[in-house]
Amino acid sequence: MSAPTLGWPAALQLVRHGESEGNVANDTARRTGAARLEIDVNDVQIPLSDTGVDQARALGRWFRDVAADERPTRAVISPYVRAQQTAELVIAEAGLDDVSVICDERLRDREQGVLDRLTGAGFREQFPDESARRDHVGKFWYRPTGGESWADVAARMRAVLLELRLTMPGERILVVSHDVPILIARYILDRLTTDDAVALSGEVRNCSVTTYVDDGEGLVLRSFNDVSALDRDTAPVTAHE
Repeated sequence: MSAPTLGWPAALQLVRHGESEGNVANDTARRTGAARLEIDVNDVQIPLSDTGVDQARALGRWFRDVAADERPTRAVISPYVRAQQTAELVIAEAGLDDVSVICDERLRDREQGVLDRLTGAGFREQFPDESARRDHVGKFWYRPTGGESWADVAARMRAVLLELRLTMPGERILVVSHDVPILIARYILDRLTTDDAVALSGEVRNCSVTTYVDDGEGLVLRSFNDVSALDRDTAPVTAHE
């Protein structure tokens, strides 16, 4: 058996899921000063909001109008419901029914552990020692009990990117994931410092597209956090940390 070929995808388009009910609950909690998000399902099961559905459909129409030689040929998706719903809507609206879809648990959102559903204020109130420890070690390296640090996410994202090189060289790949995995992909591909990566926290908008293309030597960034599909379609544009 011949060894797999190590090459670069022709293009990599990283899409954050549309606005979710969790994003809405987070906004409400911050606005009211609540310590905890009011949401009754676990993180995996949080669905899109109505606005998120509209955003995903708008993005699908944007992909529908992309030139044939730039449309995705493969799709790799986080297993979380909000990412799955986004991908399904994008693929349906874009007419990409012939694109093979793979679900990859390594593209899941960063796991919060004991901090799940807490706002920043709730974290500082309920876990003051942990809050001080995060400040001491830094946001990139801090790992909450039962959760992940950004460095932990980087380990799984490095594995994803290597597997794409081994199994999908030359393909145009649509990746539907979450804000931290997308920022970590930038950290890896653009060789950012940890401080540079953390400085981008909160920048990745719902249903934004971050595009890399192969220039013959590797993947180079063409656009980051592009929401022109939503602007064009008058779909609501939201940004949530």
